[in-house]
Amino acid sequence: MDRRNFMIGAGAVLATAPQALWALNESSASTLINSLVTDINRVIASGKGESAMYRDFERIFQRYSDTSYIAAYALGADGRRASSAQKRAFSKAFQGYISRKYGKRFREFIGGKLEVRGVKKVKKWYEVSTIAYLRGQSPFEVTFLVSDRSGRDLFFNMFIEGVNLLLTERTEIGAILDSKRGDIDALIAELKRLS
Repeated sequence: MDRRNFMIGAGAVLATAPQALWALNESSASTLINSLVTDINRVIASGKGESAMYRDFERIFQRYSDTSYIAAYALGADGRRASSAQKRAFSKAFQGYISRKYGKRFREFIGGKLEVRGVKKVKKWYEVSTIAYLRGQSPFEVTFLVSDRSGRDLFFNMFIEGVNLLLTERTEIGAILDSKRGDIDALIAELKRLS
């Protein structure tokens, strides 16, 4: 086999190779969070009104996070009794709720910035550390956990000053559901209302 045919054959094999060949690594995890941080900083610096900022943060959350995993984790065991339609509606309502909630935290960064500082592998995911610099405050750490379990590189958890997004939201969603006597439709309606 001559070199040209070998290269064509190798290219064809790589083009049809499983996703595992392009698996998440330190560089791709860092690239994802650098892009995320760039988009967050752009929104922070935009000077837009609050509602426009929240729409932007929702788009960012949808683009960079594993929303279906985060929503399913937040709903926990109650997800087993939810219908497919309820799961879809919950995931959509949860996405808006979480974008507004964490968007408020990111709005505090106006005049400041997020900066990626380091990446390390932990089990089957990567931990990307960033530092938040806010006006009039000491810098603090915001950490993202990145995985490719969905088939794309996405973050599936976030820690702001050590506060774990997944655990916090599971507790809070559970408390709202308890207050609604286990009614998932009422939970969905409440999430749409909450900021």
